[in-house]
Amino acid sequence: MLERRPSSPHDDLIDHLVRSTALPRGEAARVVLDVLAYFDETAEDFVRRRHRELQSGGLVNAEIFERIAAEMPHRAVAPPELSLRQLRRIVYG
Repeated sequence: MLERRPSSPHDDLIDHLVRSTALPRGEAARVVLDVLAYFDETAEDFVRRRHRELQSGGLVNAEIFERIAAEMPHRAVAPPELSLRQLRRIVYG
């Protein structure tokens, strides 16, 4: 009998992780959600989080802001929300 599980928009990725790693399905699903949350972080949220992390590591603001500025160009951040009109303008100008 096949196991019934809730459908997720990421089932294909979760299935791939289960097949290609030793992760059980529940852990694979958690990893996918963690990665998606990581890439869903806005630039502002990233700056605030990194500031807290670096400050708790003992750095002072001058060092913190230099490091964050160096990290930003290499950081994937969530895109801004776009309206349907804005999406159409991207395609059709």
